[in-house]
Amino acid sequence: MDKGIVWEPSLRKNPNISRSRLATLFVTGACIALFYYLKAGFANNYVAPLISQHCEHLGPISAAEFQARQNSLAKTLVKLNASAYIAEPGPSSLFYGNFSNWGLSERPLLLIITPQLTGDNIEAKVSILTPAFEAPRAKMLPISSTKAVTFIEWAEEANPYEHAVSILSESQGSVFVDGHMRNFIVDGLQAAHPYGAVSSAPYEIKRLRERKSPAEIELMKCVNEATILFIRAVRKRLYFGIRESEARAMMQATFASAGLKDGGCLVLFGENAGLPHGAGTDRALGVHDFALFDCVASLHGYKSDVTRTVALPGSKIPAEHLKIWHDVRAAQTAAVGAAHEGVIAAEVDKAARASLNSEYFTHRLGHGIGLEVHEDPYLNGGSKTILETGHAFSNEPGIYQVGKVGVRLEDCFYVHENGSAVFLTAGVGGQAKSPWSP
Repeated sequence: MDKGIVWEPSLRKNPNISRSRLATLFVTGACIALFYYLKAGFANNYVAPLISQHCEHLGPISAAEFQARQNSLAKTLVKLNASAYIAEPGPSSLFYGNFSNWGLSERPLLLIITPQLTGDNIEAKVSILTPAFEAPRAKMLPISSTKAVTFIEWAEEANPYEHAVSILSESQGSVFVDGHMRNFIVDGLQAAHPYGAVSSAPYEIKRLRERKSPAEIELMKCVNEATILFIRAVRKRLYFGIRESEARAMMQATFASAGLKDGGCLVLFGENAGLPHGAGTDRALGVHDFALFDCVASLHGYKSDVTRTVALPGSKIPAEHLKIWHDVRAAQTAAVGAAHEGVIAAEVDKAARASLNSEYFTHRLGHGIGLEVHEDPYLNGGSKTILETGHAFSNEPGIYQVGKVGVRLEDCFYVHENGSAVFLTAGVGGQAKSPWSP
């Protein structure tokens, strides 16, 4: 199609082009546009309404839960003889302060939580250290707190860390910082704080975020369920010859149309999946190929992480590749069976490896999940973390034969209050049943 003829507006005035010719050009252009719309867009609009309302009944974490988190932190600080917990904008500020959308720069903005005794109760005092010129914007942050938030403003010529420690008690209590804190801020706080050490928060504090509440579990269930529902729906629209980039775009558009944030997938066909985190080559899907989808999305800040290795109707998957698929599923089943309250995390990883017994299972079994896709604690051979109720992990064994085939299956699970491990995808069927029934 000649772009100049079709799209140049001045052609409407060209006396050498008849009305019928213009009509023909218009219809041709419209048909071509409709073809691409049907191929790339309409199918997404067809799939999304089926699932887009799946999580509409769930709202964000309540103000009461944020306040309970802050007070639990304050009580833990007192038990540890600590005077404050400090975090930069990020997952921990989102967990305790209901905000993370603040770009990091050389000018620190810090969430500071200190314990206060109110009668016989220990409650949290929430403060924000902010550059003075950014104070109006900082005061617009949606911070939840039982009391008014204190804003500590520092001028450009001032030392921000001296301002931060000015609100701390004159005791020898430690100051604990979030593990994501940048080194120059830790150094600045240490230099400005004469009363005690500044160090990363210990496990007693980290576990407050690691163990998920019922409200968090519900959000994580729903976003993981929606993710697998979308993978299943998009798989039905795959065809032999489709390219990795096209399948990836279908998934991304489907997530976006459903209102889930940060949705996207790693999509690998055939031998490209032999590299666990391969970038792909935009390979076309063949009749002998598996298609691997590793997808994430976010609902009110809480993440999903689901992987499926699938086949199309009419596929002619080699028998050895099918055996690998079923071996990987058996390892996933063995791992979730070994996971329960009181077990050491390394033992869960060990159970998957004992089942799979393959040199091609080259990475850890899983990672913690919540406000981050990958967060503490981890399921690997060196982890001494003891599983507790509320812990949530990915369970993702895989076999990767470079240049030949790759198979990974991933469902996240949490430790139920009864002590057992339950897949977050259980509400929509849980584990894949076969490459044709993901």
